[in-house]
Amino acid sequence: MKTNDYVKYMTQTIVKYADQPKEERRRLRLEKKQTKASFWYRWFGILPYVLYSEVKRKRRRRH
Repeated sequence: MKTNDYVKYMTQTIVKYADQPKEERRRLRLEKKQTKASFWYRWFGILPYVLYSEVKRKRRRRH
């Protein structure tokens, strides 16, 4: 990507973001945060996440 193309892209992105209402930006940020995978899954994969979930579930059953 050439420098002019990159500057054009960045300008369009910033203008698009600035033109959105504040409530729309908040809503999009919350949606993105909710769909984001948990820390354990992102950093360690599915197996440790499953083990952690099972341990957490068993602890809840005890109390």
